[in-house]
Amino acid sequence: MQGKGRKPGVPTLFELLLGCVTNFFDTLGIGSFAPTTAIFKFRRMVPDEKIPGTLNVGHTAPTLLEAFLFILIVQVDMLTLVGLIGASVLGAWFGAGIVGRWPRRKVQIGMGFALLAAAAFFLMTNLNLFPAGGAALILENWKLAAGIAGSVLLGALMTLGIGLYAPCMILVSLLGMNPKAAFPIMMGSCAFLMPVASARFIRMDSYSPRQALGLALGGLPGVLIAALIVKSLPLNAVRWLVVVAVVYAAITMLRSAAREKRA
Repeated sequence: MQGKGRKPGVPTLFELLLGCVTNFFDTLGIGSFAPTTAIFKFRRMVPDEKIPGTLNVGHTAPTLLEAFLFILIVQVDMLTLVGLIGASVLGAWFGAGIVGRWPRRKVQIGMGFALLAAAAFFLMTNLNLFPAGGAALILENWKLAAGIAGSVLLGALMTLGIGLYAPCMILVSLLGMNPKAAFPIMMGSCAFLMPVASARFIRMDSYSPRQALGLALGGLPGVLIAALIVKSLPLNAVRWLVVVAVVYAAITMLRSAAREKRA
């Protein structure tokens, strides 16, 4: 994880714990991007303009492990799976190239609104407001085309810090698929798009190496503990806590952008 020859350094215990905890809850369905962003912002661990790259680089290895452990749980049609995964990778390639070159204020504005969107998704989950979906595990004709177009957009947005799981669940449900299909699509998409996006962020040196390494090294045991030992937890209270933290981080990010403009 080195950009332009930089050594990442040794992660702190807190950075390792952050990787462990966020990826533990990611494996259980909470997501890792929004909570990590909130902690980065609260503790001023990473410059705002480097948060998107640090998220993608740091959470790549744990996400690959999640995909390896869980992608076979739900058998989605192969053409549907490959089409949506490929589309999300394409979106991430373009998204990382754009976000990685953004100045600090533009990243602050983009991530502020991305965090508000993430908070809205958590709120929808808590209030059971997601579309009901159907029973299909395959997309055909115009639905497949719509799914591919939507996946390009979601892949691009993920490079800005919006997690993929909740938006993917909404997308597949609106297209009449079984909401459980979101899991292999999301995991497979992340497993392929995050290395692609990370490569661009690393090449542009648009990430913080030590913090990214902490997320990666701490995240791997977090995934294993969640997947192989804990397996499930009552998470409603955790989601409400995440909503509050993420909204606060979004407001703080947008206020930082406003100060940048005045300066």
